[in-house]
Amino acid sequence: MSEAEGKPAERKGGARRQATLDPRLAEYRGVWVFVERDAQGVHPVSWELLGAARKLADQLGTEVGAVVAGAPSESIDADSRDAIAYGADRVFAVAHPVLAGYRNEPYAKLLCGLVRTYKPEILLLGATSLGRDLASTVATTLETGLTADCTELAIDRESRALAATRPTFGGNLLCTILTLNYRPQMATVRPRVLPLPAKDGRRTGEIRNEPIDLREEEVVTKLLEFLPHCGGDQSDLALAEVIVAGGKGLQKAANFALLRELAGALGGEVGATRAAVHAGWIEPHRQIGQTGKTVRPKLYIAAGISGAIQHRVGMESSDLIVAINTDPDAPIFEVAHYGIVGDALVFLPLLTRAVRGHPGSGKRTAVALGASS
Repeated sequence: MSEAEGKPAERKGGARRQATLDPRLAEYRGVWVFVERDAQGVHPVSWELLGAARKLADQLGTEVGAVVAGAPSESIDADSRDAIAYGADRVFAVAHPVLAGYRNEPYAKLLCGLVRTYKPEILLLGATSLGRDLASTVATTLETGLTADCTELAIDRESRALAATRPTFGGNLLCTILTLNYRPQMATVRPRVLPLPAKDGRRTGEIRNEPIDLREEEVVTKLLEFLPHCGGDQSDLALAEVIVAGGKGLQKAANFALLRELAGALGGEVGATRAAVHAGWIEPHRQIGQTGKTVRPKLYIAAGISGAIQHRVGMESSDLIVAINTDPDAPIFEVAHYGIVGDALVFLPLLTRAVRGHPGSGKRTAVALGASS
């Protein structure tokens, strides 16, 4: 039910389609974030979303709400206080034994109930496995629009609607979607796309303990046991501060050893493009991009990566991007802070030796090095 700015046939001379908000929806106010929690604590994407919600709410002149739910425990109170420290004005805390461990049915019921009662105009969730599952059920139940896997959130000045931007057409374009006449406006955002806001323990807000009518016997699914993943190399790229990533320019799987050596010297992780993963050169869980993981490290080294938009949307928010490519016109240089025009197979060992304090035999190699715009 998401509505874009208007179908081409409905535009006259490039004019934008106008939409008048249903008066019944005018009472919807506030920007809400569902705080995702598990046995390890709060998922960082929830705090990232609260930072974005704070900016959106300030533009709208409204409040930020956070929903914190789970089994009764002291961590509910602690996480509620943290939500305020990260930007929430009001926390809706829901504690119930049925909420011990995520199941779609009870969580969707509580979130839909809160939305119907308090009527927020915007509802944000993380684009995680849990968030995607919950958001789709809530949007369907409430019969509203949902924009998934957003890369940017803003407020449209003309309509005061949420302008949610996401990749489309296989990642070749970025599309901004407005839910013009439905509330709440819903969106999911991947972890690490948004910056983590500073935690301010001095902030004050209201924690409202919300009752909910849930019965275990009414829930169809049962959580028998939780088994954490413990097999194989499953490093969490999304939390890495240094990533050395490779693409088809590395030519073969054996050359990814050069990435591992540099990543090891820097204390970082190895990533890859979709093309490299599809070629079987590296494990799928190390794929970065639209159909892989979104990362935001302090340093991102892109070796032999052309820079297709499908990959860029997964790494362009990195603090410092260094690109190595033989093609001076490669799209990766458009987002890189520093670009090296040259063969990654030559420069990766040089960088590794430099990091380790062994610059090599003194041979000189010509290189075009400069800041990219």
